[in-house]
Amino acid sequence: MNPVPSTTADVPAAREARVGEAQRRRARDLLAQRDAVLVAHYYVDAELQDLALETGGCVADSLEMARFGRDHPARTLVVAGVRFMGETAKILSPDKRVLMPDLEATCSLDLGCRAEDFARFCDRHPDRAVVVYANTSAAVKARADWMVTSSCALPIVADLKARGRRILWAPDRHLGRYIQEQTGADMLLWDATCVVHDEFKGIELELMRHEHPRAKVLVHPESPSSVIAQADRVGSTTALLRAVTEMEADEFIVATDAGLFHRMQQMAPGKTLMEAPTSGAGATCKSCAHCPWMAMNSLSKLEQCLQGRGPVIELDDDVIRRARTCIDRMLDFVATHPGSITPAPGGFVPNLGAA
Repeated sequence: MNPVPSTTADVPAAREARVGEAQRRRARDLLAQRDAVLVAHYYVDAELQDLALETGGCVADSLEMARFGRDHPARTLVVAGVRFMGETAKILSPDKRVLMPDLEATCSLDLGCRAEDFARFCDRHPDRAVVVYANTSAAVKARADWMVTSSCALPIVADLKARGRRILWAPDRHLGRYIQEQTGADMLLWDATCVVHDEFKGIELELMRHEHPRAKVLVHPESPSSVIAQADRVGSTTALLRAVTEMEADEFIVATDAGLFHRMQQMAPGKTLMEAPTSGAGATCKSCAHCPWMAMNSLSKLEQCLQGRGPVIELDDDVIRRARTCIDRMLDFVATHPGSITPAPGGFVPNLGAA
């Protein structure tokens, strides 16, 4: 006789679990059949992160996703993230097929920096070195002198300043302002923000710190300055992941996308992680820090993507060539300045300078 579920809610939950496991099996089989590897960003849902690791892929920040895909022997890359990440993967692997579960998954920073507007902005300031954040389209990167990530932006901008260069920065104004304050560089800032990080509130964070005085505060530099000012550690997703594994504290308030918590908890299972507040008292969601476009990635869309072998990232050859120049310039800098990028937990340093 079959056991009776303890509650009626157990039945749909069990059914959902069986469906999810069946989807994971089909996705694993399709990845092998298609000679494909799954690369997932820290911000996508936990089931996609786990599947990437289970099948020999990776979970990482945007550039390491592209680097991993470039160096992996698979002929097809499946990028679980947002569109600029798929484009960066295609730029570094132009001869590979790059698929995404949903091409409509984009980024507010990408949307806030249209290539045509950015080109006009650059034309008005021809004397400045153009430095763009990774969270931009291939067309914007094609107009830039340098691409940077939050892991290496500070040393690259500091080096440009030391060489007497003035900088045109795009697109995230919070990250740009943070770099400007840290380096003293002459920077002209584009006005765009990340919809997730821009919502963290300094006054609410201060109240939360009083409630949890032992907690250390970890902040991504795309956050407002009032939040950054309260941080015990400011850094990229990789730097924050390393901080939670290495700092002696048992409690952390984390101001970045909640998707990172899954990997953080895996790397530091005994520690308590709390989302930094994004709204005031009385709000229906005290912290809703999850990118709506990252959430568009799912197991079902991944399965459909692999079955139909699409949607596919397509880029013009000339755009790839010009965008690759600013990325290679960054990779060369990192290769010759080994201390310029934060190692991942466990001592792993992303092999960004590999051929």
